[in-house]
Parts: sequence; C-alpha cells; structure tokens
Amino acid sequence: MITVHHLETSRSQRVLWLLEELGVPYTLKRYQRDPRTRLAPPELKRIHPLGKSPVITEGDDTVAESGAILEYLADRFGDAAPPELADLVPARGTPALRQCRFWMHYAEGSLMNWLMLKLVFKTLPTRPMPFFVRPVARGICSQAQQKLVDPNLATALAFMDEHLSRHTWFAGDHLSLADFQMSFPVEAALSRAEGADRHPHLRAYRDRMRARPAYQRALEKGGPVVMS
Repeated sequence: MITVHHLETSRSQRVLWLLEELGVPYTLKRYQRDPRTRLAPPELKRIHPLGKSPVITEGDDTVAESGAILEYLADRFGDAAPPELADLVPARGTPALRQCRFWMHYAEGSLMNWLMLKLVFKTLPTRPMPFFVRPVARGICSQAQQKLVDPNLATALAFMDEHLSRHTWFAGDHLSLADFQMSFPVEAALSRAEGADRHPHLRAYRDRMRARPAYQRALEKGGPVVMS
C-alpha cells in the first residue's frame, strides 16, 4: 500500500486529492511544521534525503517531488481510473496534452517561485531580529514586493484567468494531471496575491475544484492547503 508522507499546509495536498479521485487506498503519515521556523521536521529526512514533502513510499519505492509523484500514480493506477479521469494524461499529439505539459511545468517552474517570494518577504519582517534592523528589513521587503513580486504575480493571475475564461480545466474540458499540479499554487495565489478578487474565472475554477467530493475528502484528511 502507498504511504503518503504529508506535511501540513504543503504541496502534498495535491497528491491526496489525486489518490482520492482515483479511489486508491493509502496510508497517511502526517508531519507538523516547526512552530517557530515553519520548516519541515527532521523526521522527513529519514524518508528521503531532501527532507521535504510530498514523498510517497510503496514497497521498496520512494518517490519525491509532487509532479513526479502525480505521474507515478497516473502510470500505476490511471488505466483503472474512473471514466471521468480518462484524460488524466491526455492522448499523445493532442492540444490537451500540450496544455497539460505546459501547466505541469508552469506550476513549479514559474508560478510557485513568485508565491514563495511573496511569502518570504511578507513574513521576514516578523521574524526575531534586533529592533534597529526591523525597519530596514520591513522597507526592503516592502519594496521587493511592490516592484518585483506583485507585478509578476499580477501578470500570472491575469494569464491564468484569461486561460480559464476559455477552458473548464487547465488542459481543456476534462480533469488532467495539470489540475492536480496547479491546485496548490491556485489556492496560494488567491490567498496571497494582491487583487485576486479581480479574477472571476480563476476564482470560479477554484470553486469547481473545491466542490469535488474527492477534494473535500483530501482536505478532511490532510488539513488546510495553505498557511493562514
């Protein structure tokens, strides 16, 4: 049986969602973040040298990186998936496959970089530091957000919103691996980015995703998707 090594408020939530959609039984091993640093606990390094989540284990196999895990699960269980997931990996040579591949890479290769910087610059001034350093840190972080991070996030949200004005899911009319990969950054973007309420198609997409029973079951088991 698959074991999901799940860190709270992390990318591993997308793995739980896919497993719930596939109806694949699994064991959930939960890990808590350090309350001060918000980093993963050292116990995860016993599972994988990087000490990060998500990680899954199945027999002698250990798979890290959420995109690789999603592809592993599609390879293992995709043929027995419910009919609604028939396009989990779209057919070769189709526009849907090209879209699926693009969004699979965009999620971590582009979007999450800006979201992580947003989180870092937002939280850094609240960390312990000498009192005389705090105003400087606050000013630098504020400028970095205003001049670098926020404009790039605004472009990203507008790009996704326009795409979703023409597509039900990221690869087209049907759920694909792209949606599972994009689920975490979409939740994070709508939670952290400035002006997120100005993107109705992206919010509608999030609502469709959240309305799925499998997504709700994943939340019940794994907890909130992003840090409050």
